[in-house]
Amino acid sequence: MTAGNPSVMTRQTPTRATPLHFQHFKWDPVRLTESAASAWKNKGKLILVPRRLCTPSKQETKVGKGNGTGMLQEASKTFRRRGILAHSWKKVENDTKMKLKEDMSPLLLQVFRSVVWVYSVITFLPWYLLSGASGNQARAKRVKARSVSGNPAGPYRAVNSQQKLVSLLHEGVDTLDKVFEYAVVHFPQRDCLGTRELLSEEDEIQPNGKVFKKVILGDYNWLSYEDTFHLSQRFGSGLAALGQKPLCNIAVFCETRAEWIIAAQACFMYNFPLVTLYSTLGGAAIAHGLNETEVTHIITSKDLLQSRLKAILMDVPRLKHIIVVDKKPTSWPDLPRGIMVHNMATVQELGAKPENIMVSRRQPVPSDIAVIMYTSGSTGIPKGVMISHSNIIAGITGMAERIPNLNENDTYIGYLPLAHVLELSAELVCVSHGCRIGYSSPQTLADQSSKIKKGSKGDTSMLRPTLMAAVPEIMDRIYKNVMTKVEEMSSVQKTLFVLAYNYKMEQISKGYGTPLCDRLVFKKVRSLLGGNTRVLLSGGAPLSAATQRFMNICFCCPVGQGYGLTETCGAGTISELSDYSTGRVGAPLVCSEIRLKNWEEGGYFSTDKPNPRGEILIGGPNVTMGYYKNEQKNREDFFVDANGQRWFCTGDIGEFHPDGCLKIIDRKKDLVKLQAGEYVSLGKVEAVLKNCPLIDNICAYANSDESYVIGFVVPNQKQLTALAEQKGIRGPWEEICNQAEMEKEVLRIITDAAITGKLERFEIPKKIRLSAEPWTPETGLVTDAFKLKRKELKTHYQDDIERMYGGK
Repeated sequence: MTAGNPSVMTRQTPTRATPLHFQHFKWDPVRLTESAASAWKNKGKLILVPRRLCTPSKQETKVGKGNGTGMLQEASKTFRRRGILAHSWKKVENDTKMKLKEDMSPLLLQVFRSVVWVYSVITFLPWYLLSGASGNQARAKRVKARSVSGNPAGPYRAVNSQQKLVSLLHEGVDTLDKVFEYAVVHFPQRDCLGTRELLSEEDEIQPNGKVFKKVILGDYNWLSYEDTFHLSQRFGSGLAALGQKPLCNIAVFCETRAEWIIAAQACFMYNFPLVTLYSTLGGAAIAHGLNETEVTHIITSKDLLQSRLKAILMDVPRLKHIIVVDKKPTSWPDLPRGIMVHNMATVQELGAKPENIMVSRRQPVPSDIAVIMYTSGSTGIPKGVMISHSNIIAGITGMAERIPNLNENDTYIGYLPLAHVLELSAELVCVSHGCRIGYSSPQTLADQSSKIKKGSKGDTSMLRPTLMAAVPEIMDRIYKNVMTKVEEMSSVQKTLFVLAYNYKMEQISKGYGTPLCDRLVFKKVRSLLGGNTRVLLSGGAPLSAATQRFMNICFCCPVGQGYGLTETCGAGTISELSDYSTGRVGAPLVCSEIRLKNWEEGGYFSTDKPNPRGEILIGGPNVTMGYYKNEQKNREDFFVDANGQRWFCTGDIGEFHPDGCLKIIDRKKDLVKLQAGEYVSLGKVEAVLKNCPLIDNICAYANSDESYVIGFVVPNQKQLTALAEQKGIRGPWEEICNQAEMEKEVLRIITDAAITGKLERFEIPKKIRLSAEPWTPETGLVTDAFKLKRKELKTHYQDDIERMYGGK
């Protein structure tokens, strides 16, 4: 326990649900504040701080000192003078909320704690000395970033880049073709890109009549760095022979696979700006991107040509050449006249001819455009972000610095869309350090994935990666699935899991490891990702504290939560792996710096206490060149300061903690003012409610002309079906979701979760619509990173919005 006045603790009788790390004592926040108040009695100041003021509201912060927030600041100072951390109780309370319920008799619980105590006493000292835990604790607690100006608004830089931001991995390696050449020179025979062999494919009829494709996959087949270089060189030479010119755009519209990276490296070598498009974009958005960038050549797959491209070819008049990456040649007799289809292998053969391969290529310079990356279109028509070679290299330099001991012995599993800046940056980081990349897909990732035939191995089991990137949506699914399995365990197994889970949560919050629990309890869960993962990188959306802590505990590895945007090459911040705190995204990377800009309408100011708050502005060599052919948006979102530094205005609201770590707390576009004047952060509401086991996905919606929030909910099928059976409701899934009684019951559960999550009354949805169909990128309602497309969701549920607000 934290040392301090004994009067701030209350003796607790052990109960079945008493958390392990309270050890019969519990922080009482009200008595804490009363104790602090007594320090001022002799000075004529009596301050009693209500419990709710421990998390100041925007209005309180805006008013400033003299109200509850000011009193809390004064109380905090006294706590520190008396050796008490003002918010220690709050951290303990947050950790407690994430603990699992210990459903066992108090006597057995006490016996277990006694055994744990004896085990800890015996093993602590040798473990502490041998594991380097003291160093990890010191790293976790140290200041990680500071304001270089001394102003609370910043700019904030990492402590190891206070004098100058870092922009290069290696001296003189300033373009992406040189990065790859550097890797080929240093790791020529190391495995580079791996793809599993398809052994068989069959249709499997489900009980509901649907037909799913199931595959059996073999071992990974690998290309060395040298092999990959030669294939890329020949492909680039072949594209040039087909009329592709330097500095003229070429598009890639393809799933994540080895051929994508081979094509990208070819384009980097030959200075062909690469236009990337999500494979799940709608036809109009694809045609918009291809026409805006005036491409004549596109690289795609057989499936995407058939399912997506074929229908819009008449709308892309400049397109002349389609290169299909699949090995088996296919004839395409019904394409529009004037379009030629080539196989990737034949283009490489063309490029290998002496008269083509010997032609000198125009090498890029750092300021040349490497990629025009079209965004996922979460707020409208996708925008093309122009990213230079120097931008990407600066971004991957910053990311690599946050991954300790990154080297050629690491294995990365690639399955997220390469058209997303997170995946492209992660793979380029790996290539620059000689790691091997094995390819996968969300449908074949694990043994239980939808396309893997029962009894055969998923990709993680075969590859056993050490590095993995994931978006929160995927980790949330893993979390809910594992917890569902825990509920189905026998009482003995469940009790063992819960006790180990809570014990480990306590230990990692102190910076300690639990090798025995890892081996005996969490080994099976860890094997879901291959059992060898040492770093999980999370990006694309906020990761809930409960899911982050679950991944820490069950997969026995740190989660580096990052923050960045396409406009900053995905780079901004990443939490250090020694920092096990939740809800934060870490300190600025060595390639970037961050300012906080006051936002008066939302009540966020850099002078706020206890932490400066405001809109996040990211500056540095990783900030991109702007939007393609969109000067108006460039003027709105980008600017250059007096020192020539380029900045991007993110629209996200953040606060800096005393150790220099950033926390994302709001988003300008997600803030809606209700009829009575209250501001609701839709993202905050969704983040709290997504932790409810009954919810797979949720979109909060509010109209400024109305007085309450509504929601569209994708329920968890297993949980809702069980709930319906309890209520005596049976029938097809869609009928269950359409039942008014089920909407009412789910709303009750959501309301309870909102209250537990400390949402304000006006933030809690008053009406909901249950959606029988999940939201996937294919539906067009979420992006490839599973971010909500609010505009499309509003259109999709317009009738329901009118019903919920109009009382129809």
